[in-house]
Amino acid sequence: MPAVLVAAGLAVGLVTGCTSSGGSTDDKRGSTAPATREPRPNGSGGRPALVVKIDNTPAARPLTGLDAADVVYVEQVEGGLSRLLAVYATRLPGSVGPVRSVRESDLELLRQFDRPVLAFSGAQSKLLPLIDRAPLEEATPVSSPDAYSRGTDRSAPHNLYLRPERLMDGPPGRAALTTGFRFGPAPAGGKPENALTVRYPAARFTFTWSAADGRWLVSLDGTPATTTEGGRPAPATVVVQYVTVRPSGYRDFLGNTTPYTETVGSGKATVLRDGRAYGVNWSRPTARDGTSFTTADGERMTFAHGQVWVVYAKAP
Repeated sequence: MPAVLVAAGLAVGLVTGCTSSGGSTDDKRGSTAPATREPRPNGSGGRPALVVKIDNTPAARPLTGLDAADVVYVEQVEGGLSRLLAVYATRLPGSVGPVRSVRESDLELLRQFDRPVLAFSGAQSKLLPLIDRAPLEEATPVSSPDAYSRGTDRSAPHNLYLRPERLMDGPPGRAALTTGFRFGPAPAGGKPENALTVRYPAARFTFTWSAADGRWLVSLDGTPATTTEGGRPAPATVVVQYVTVRPSGYRDFLGNTTPYTETVGSGKATVLRDGRAYGVNWSRPTARDGTSFTTADGERMTFAHGQVWVVYAKAP
């Protein structure tokens, strides 16, 4: 858990952080938003996944609640930096964060889920109409103030945390993970791999195989990643998915163009599991579909059971 969380910090200086350098732009939404949000009830079927936009810049580390995520997506943002989008279905951590602002690419990525609950700190004003029309439920500090608090161990905007139990009274279950991923024993083939690094213009992710843990240990910018719970992010499967990354029609307040990561279409990917690397093809025909991965012989690629990281890298 992060240092003591103080709800009073939300009342003053609410920051969305829709910038490349930690600057702030308040989205000003909330004139018609409810003051509080009732937790979603437990029930049979149809319960949505919880998705949280997480800051992973150096000022935001160590992160909180990441180990409980079923899927972690990594995207490039302004200034060559990166952000995480964590999906929770089988477990809800006590706290998640730091929470930051949403991007246009997130809306396409999340259409594969059935009206997910998207927790984020805000967005630039021109993007708000697209968010309002997207098939998801927003959970911001304005719409759900009781679900957020600010920590005292770092400065805004890197200190905003979500309490998931204030949004839903239990995890929705594995059925909410409509990602298209298939889990099972490793396929034949692949090549031994000890480590793989993905580079963005101003960020770097390295995944190092640990035979002792049976997981890929995550390093950020050359330093072992850690969490406030004392662990180290260690997914069972890592997907480096090569996609088109193009300029969007949006900019941050410094004038930096926001990248748009295209997650619908097809292309190549590298899948890491069990200490081996597999060259595969990926396909997502429409935004409502999950993403399927196939080996060179046309068989479905299977993932190891456990957390999955999907790192979107610019196609060569």
